[in-house]
Amino acid sequence: MATSPQADGESGTVFSAETYFATQPPPSSLEQDVARVKEFLQRQLQDGRKVVLVTSGGTTVPLELNVVRFLDNFSAGTRGATSAEYFLKAGYAVIFMHRQFSLQPFSRHYSHSTHPFLDFLEIDESSQSATSASSPRITVRPSEEPQLIEVLSTYKAVHRAGTLLTLNFVTVNDYLWLLRAVSQEMSILGRSCLYYLAAAVSDFFLPRQKMSVHKIQSGKGSLHIEMDQVPKILKPLVAEWTREGFIVSFKLETDPNLLLPKACQALARYGHQVVIGNDLHRRKFEVVFVSPKSSSSSASQPSAYEEAWLRIDLNKDPHKEIEEDIVAELVKRHEGWIRNAGTAT
Repeated sequence: MATSPQADGESGTVFSAETYFATQPPPSSLEQDVARVKEFLQRQLQDGRKVVLVTSGGTTVPLELNVVRFLDNFSAGTRGATSAEYFLKAGYAVIFMHRQFSLQPFSRHYSHSTHPFLDFLEIDESSQSATSASSPRITVRPSEEPQLIEVLSTYKAVHRAGTLLTLNFVTVNDYLWLLRAVSQEMSILGRSCLYYLAAAVSDFFLPRQKMSVHKIQSGKGSLHIEMDQVPKILKPLVAEWTREGFIVSFKLETDPNLLLPKACQALARYGHQVVIGNDLHRRKFEVVFVSPKSSSSSASQPSAYEEAWLRIDLNKDPHKEIEEDIVAELVKRHEGWIRNAGTAT
């Protein structure tokens, strides 16, 4: 990887992570976010909890400094928000780093168009007597009460325990700066930290130095933009920022034949612990865990990796969430990672 921007003919500039952070400005909220993370981690250290960083949602790529137009990576944040709940249930403290306005733990149950919040509320006109000037009361449909009580009780318990910290990003630049800062702070936890990198991160970006200051005008009828590749951030995350963290990345493909080769390629390139492979059309009920074989002597060979498929039957249980089983498997693997600290090479 290059250590400085290099012109490469018509292919744009190649950025290393080091060069990226030296040339692209941090978000204005970074200092405040880091202070919140420090305070949160100190509390979890005192209470002896493991901590997971869950990234969720997609990143945008602004095309102007005064942003009107941008490119977006679509993601509602379903997997990240759902998984965060199951990590909390498993006893982890969670730093939930999400795209602004994407789904969040607990409120996700009432944020989707199939279950909008206002549809299960009713106005009780009978609570207003003829002689009273009081307003009607709002009530919850009886059929909705059991789930709402369960969700609300868990939400309140989590906040009383102080085990959930939410951070948000919008642009890919926000995401990269925040990921680096949070990872460096989490390194104090050693092997007790887990990284669950479920965000859909843009592959290309427009450096600030190349952006138009004002709105791009449409008078010329066509638009040509050359973008640069976002630096491969997993490499410094593994090698520098959090050397003992248990790191899980995701690989989404539309061609199932590419899923395993791409997952193995990512492990060989970055040296982290797990890639969870998703086929776009089967991701709600099937994923594959790809990880290095502990006995393998050559990480460059496909045989150096093992796969473990996880499937659920939505016909038998349409309300089952595959994230419950994903988190359960990762908790088990993370516990093994912690136990093996003394034998790791």
